[in-house]
Amino acid sequence: MRRTVFNEDHEAFRRTIREFIEAEVVPHYPRWSEEGVVPRDFYKKLGELGVFGIEVPEEYGGAGETSFKFNAVLTEETTRAGVSFGGSSVHTALCLPYFMKYANAEQKRRWLPGFVSGDMMTAIAMTEPGTGSDLAGMRTTAKLSADGTHYVLNGAKTFITGGAQADRMLVCCRTSAPDPENRRAGISILVVDTASEGYTVGRTLDKLGLKSSDTAELAFDDVRVPVEDLLGEEGEAFGYLAHNLPQERLGIALSAYAQAAAAVRFAHDYVKERTVFGREVASFQNTKFVLADCRTDVDAMQAVVDRALEAHDAGELTAADAASAKLFTTETAARVIDKCLQLHGGYGYMMEYPIARLYADTRVTRIYGGTSEVMRSIIAKSMGL
Repeated sequence: MRRTVFNEDHEAFRRTIREFIEAEVVPHYPRWSEEGVVPRDFYKKLGELGVFGIEVPEEYGGAGETSFKFNAVLTEETTRAGVSFGGSSVHTALCLPYFMKYANAEQKRRWLPGFVSGDMMTAIAMTEPGTGSDLAGMRTTAKLSADGTHYVLNGAKTFITGGAQADRMLVCCRTSAPDPENRRAGISILVVDTASEGYTVGRTLDKLGLKSSDTAELAFDDVRVPVEDLLGEEGEAFGYLAHNLPQERLGIALSAYAQAAAAVRFAHDYVKERTVFGREVASFQNTKFVLADCRTDVDAMQAVVDRALEAHDAGELTAADAASAKLFTTETAARVIDKCLQLHGGYGYMMEYPIARLYADTRVTRIYGGTSEVMRSIIAKSMGL
């Protein structure tokens, strides 16, 4: 079926990104995966290409687009090539919405030009060693100084994607003690300069997948943060986080769909080339039926993400809609990729084959951005259950 969600501008952008990936990413990606990080100067190249400024207003150096579909193209093209842009997806898809909606005019003038160019990379720190899905249980604190000029930040965060290379970290913290009647109150976001005294990047974590994306532990020991770096209103951040979660979950759904589509393509090409018992693996009925099932699943996933994309661009994507899209695509992608790996036989278990990397990479999609169990709870609640 003809896909109608993208227009000529999106497809032109797709061609540009595909060429860029082939020239600037594919030759170096094995080394990036081995080192566990994308070179810092690569982000400058993305800035020059305009990737970071797509949704940033022209007055700050961006293109002023409002559609999330360009981000969808980026996801599809990187996954198609079996690569990633490291932690930059957090920079654009997760952090930018907070700047666009909650930063004041002075903060936008101060931060957005560097954001667009790649001179100021950002990440967001929500998860703590003892707090994952239950964000209201965070214990990192920021106390306002007696003279009201700065906050003093203390605590720790973990599983922070892009945390090793960020220049500014959006730190979610408690600026007042939790209210027993409303545990969600009293949370704020501080945009912390990572060069600040007392700010420490701890271990870069060794993950199962997403090897080229740096994921770190952070610690804050009496870090002084100017009040001018408070994002939005003090104590209101839980609502901000909830507001941006549908887009985050849409991004994860897009990633899961793209991973499954790539897996089918990799498996298709492999079984056409591989022979066993003197025949192409593709000639066996089991192979044909497995790939037919996988193709059908991918078609269904595409319909779901395309509908969600249209709803998001129209401002109509609800929390339950996003949860449903994430739950369906991530759970389905896991099954599809597992089947496609099986068709590779022993080679599917070798990390030199992209199907093995996809198998490892996709596992986290059922965890981050809200676990599948949390997605089911959101959907059930929307049904009045």
